[in-house]
Amino acid sequence: MSWLAVALSRGERRSRGGGPAPPPPRPGPGPAPPAAASPAGRSGALGRPRPAPAQSRAGGGMCGRTACSLGADSLRRACAYRDRWGQRRQPEWIRAERYRPCYNKGPQSSGPVLLSRRHLQQDADSSERVLMDMRWGLVPSWFKKDDPSKMQFNTSNCRSDTMLKKSSYKGALLKGKRCVVLADGFYEWQQQGGGKQPYFIYFPQTKETVAEGKEGDEEWRGWRLLTMAGIFDCWEPPAGGETLYTYTIITVDASKDVSFIHHRMPAILDGDEAIRKWLDFAEVPTQEAVKLIQPTENIVFHPVSTFVNSVRNNAPECLAPIELGATKEVKTTPSSKVMLGWLKNSQEGSPQKKENDLPRWTSQFIHSPSPKKTSAGILQQWLGKEGEPAAKKCKV
Repeated sequence: MSWLAVALSRGERRSRGGGPAPPPPRPGPGPAPPAAASPAGRSGALGRPRPAPAQSRAGGGMCGRTACSLGADSLRRACAYRDRWGQRRQPEWIRAERYRPCYNKGPQSSGPVLLSRRHLQQDADSSERVLMDMRWGLVPSWFKKDDPSKMQFNTSNCRSDTMLKKSSYKGALLKGKRCVVLADGFYEWQQQGGGKQPYFIYFPQTKETVAEGKEGDEEWRGWRLLTMAGIFDCWEPPAGGETLYTYTIITVDASKDVSFIHHRMPAILDGDEAIRKWLDFAEVPTQEAVKLIQPTENIVFHPVSTFVNSVRNNAPECLAPIELGATKEVKTTPSSKVMLGWLKNSQEGSPQKKENDLPRWTSQFIHSPSPKKTSAGILQQWLGKEGEPAAKKCKV
């Protein structure tokens, strides 16, 4: 019997049925500690902590940077799904007012995740989903110090081959604390002789999923979000206070197509069936769910400007394609203008585009996985208005 099967059988015998899992062992050495992060609880447990300096530099970790530019209501509509009875539903937001779209999210910032409602309400159907804004960088429930920033190891990523060995993740995973981390895509840096070249990596986008919808259309034809497998946990301050919800992104060996950029990639859940199995912890045991954690070839990518290197830069330029071998600046080509315009105007509350004008689709989840395409073809289909927005800084 493999170590994975042994760990699962032992852990699930103790924790299945809602009973408490055994106290985790004292943590051993974790990943190399990052530079000291700023305190994370100044404005409440789920507030907007300052990004850790170690992750403000290019390529600070794998997966160490994402983008999620949709507004809260658009995000909810994009995540529509079919429940166990086949009914179309939209996940309810839990404290949606805390969510902030961003083109350049790093660890210690907050981001949107999907999880089963049963984690928050014991008598709820485990297939029902909710959206929640959580802090990136898992704080184990057993952490005893009064400030999460005092953790001496980095938990923004969790390797699939050690997630059932390390005490930071094992307890939460065996209790079914599985989540789906949502993003437009993620950034990764390719090591080169003269430095590092950033890339933006995302799901293929078809013509149907980016076409502008007509008023009254039931379907939203916007950007298909990347859905990454994660683990979350709940930490309560020893002195009392608001519970802190945090998550980590599971990583796997990179697929062939992106291995030239980096040797690791997030574990991506492609399609609603995979998402359903990962989230429904009451119906799908851990031993079955972990089979979903594997590399995917269904992704595309394009190089972007080193403007994204600083986590303080929060603008559509972070995502804009560039031409390698020329200049690493945003190119004013028709397709890049279209892409920048769509991104700028797709945010809720934008003065250029009202919420009712945003494209709609039934869900990114209620369809078959999109076919593999080249990034050049995808960008030609990215709709929007022309015009390059000015760069802006994140407020930290």
